[in-house]
Amino acid sequence: MFRYTKTALVAAILASASVAGYATTTASSAENDASAIGSAKISLIQAITAAEQHVNGKAVQAEYEQTKTGWAYDVEVASGANVFDVSVDANNGTVLSSIQDTADSEDRATR
Repeated sequence: MFRYTKTALVAAILASASVAGYATTTASSAENDASAIGSAKISLIQAITAAEQHVNGKAVQAEYEQTKTGWAYDVEVASGANVFDVSVDANNGTVLSSIQDTADSEDRATR
């Protein structure tokens, strides 16, 4: 019986270590994201303004994210019954892409 208790104790310790390691990884990832947005040359407000002007609409959501080419703002903009996902470069404020988000557009049209 002692052998099973010892095995359960070892399993509990390993599980606790895994959770602690995951929490450390998640916290350092959040710190990296926070330091990245602090070093962005373009502010969130500037990125939202560029996205709104690009599709002539109003921003409803914005995120700061790592892309293949670097950091960018992903701004969701509503223009009439359409919704666009606009990507804005965090270093120079240029619009990298603008794609109509048909799933969000359909959701807004049915409301």
